[in-house]
Amino acid sequence: MATDTPVGDDSALAALRALVTAIDASTEELRQARSRAEDLLRQRAAGGAWFDIVTDEARPLVVERISTVLATLASAGGAWRREQARALHAEQVSINRIATLFGVTRQRISALLRDRPEDTGLATLD
Repeated sequence: MATDTPVGDDSALAALRALVTAIDASTEELRQARSRAEDLLRQRAAGGAWFDIVTDEARPLVVERISTVLATLASAGGAWRREQARALHAEQVSINRIATLFGVTRQRISALLRDRPEDTGLATLD
């Protein structure tokens, strides 16, 4: 069934590398968001009003950093999931087995195998 040697165009490998890059970037964004959040906590503990604290906060705001991280991980994670499903299917793993591995329905795996992100515009919704 499965082979130990990658065959042909390994889009899954490229997607996994992109995911690792996204995780690294997200880790840094979250580190900075945490540092900023700690500063906001100190300001509030010192008696600062929320309006003053938020309006004085430098951009990107904590919530903006978190939104960026979520979008980045959703996009890279969705691409990885799609390419991993395709790679498993190319190795003759059944749709039902892939669904079990991923913890989703077989219909979801069928959709992943059928859809191309550039065709649907839904690359981040996996």
